[in-house]
Amino acid sequence: MNHTGKEITLIIIGSLFFALGVNWFAIPNELGEGGVTGISMTLYYVLGWSPGLTNFIMNGFLLAIGYKVLNKRVTWYTMIAIFFTSLFIHLTEGMGNSVDIMLGTVFAGVFIGIGLGLVLRSGGTTGGSTIIARMLNQHFGWGVSTTMFVFDILVVIGSAFVIGIENTMYTGISIYISTKILDYLIDGFDTRKAVTIISENTDEIAKKVSDEMDRGVTIINARGHYSNEAKDILYVVINKQELFLLKKMIQRVDEKAFVVVHDVRDVFGEGFTFPKT
Repeated sequence: MNHTGKEITLIIIGSLFFALGVNWFAIPNELGEGGVTGISMTLYYVLGWSPGLTNFIMNGFLLAIGYKVLNKRVTWYTMIAIFFTSLFIHLTEGMGNSVDIMLGTVFAGVFIGIGLGLVLRSGGTTGGSTIIARMLNQHFGWGVSTTMFVFDILVVIGSAFVIGIENTMYTGISIYISTKILDYLIDGFDTRKAVTIISENTDEIAKKVSDEMDRGVTIINARGHYSNEAKDILYVVINKQELFLLKKMIQRVDEKAFVVVHDVRDVFGEGFTFPKT
C-alpha cells in the first residue's frame, strides 16, 4: 500500500510537470505537441476550446479501448494520470507568458519529458499516444519512447497548418528533448560500463578487482579461433568513475591484455540499486 501511494504521488507530480510544460511554455509560444494533447492545443488555437476539457474527453475514449489490453494496474494509474493531467492543464490555463522561442522550446521539452517520464516510470500513461505506445510495447515489444515519437510527429505535422512551419520545427525540437528526457527517466540517468577482459593473467586481475574495487567478476570459458586454445574471459560491470582505476589496474598486471568497454544504460542487482517493485 505504501509503495502504491508513492507511485500515485509520482504520477500526480508528473501530471503537474506535464501541464506546466504545456501552459507555461508551449501554448504561450504557440508550439504544438504530439498525441491527444497536441490535438487539444490545436483546437484551442483555432476554436478557443479548453485544452484540459478536450484532453480529458478524447483520452477517455482512448482509455475505453486501451483498458482491454492493458493490465488493471496500468489502467487505474492511467485513469489517475488522465484526470490529474487534464485538471492541471485546466487550472494552469493562461498562466504562462511568451518568452524567447528557443527557451520556450527547450523548457517545454524538459517539463513535458519529466512529466511523461515520472508517469511512465510509475506504471501509468498520460493517455493519447502513450496508451497506443504501451499497447504496442506489450504486444510487439516496440520501444515506448520511439513509438510515441512517431505518433507525436504525425500529429505535429497536422498542426503545421495552424501554427506555421517555423513553430512546427521548434515543436519537433521540443518533442525530441522530451523524448530524450523520457529515455533517461525510464532507463536510468547513471550509465554503467561493462568491461570484457582477455588476458593471460585473468586470475590475478579478477582477484584485484574483487579485493581493491569490491566488484564481482564473471569468468567466461572461451576458445580462441586461431590458436584453438582455451581462454578465460573476465566480465565486470562498474561505475563509469571506476573505469580509469580498472584500466590502470589491468595495465599493471598485463600490458598486453585485450580490453573492450561497453556502455550500459541501467544496472540493478547486488552492488547496484535494486528496482522498486
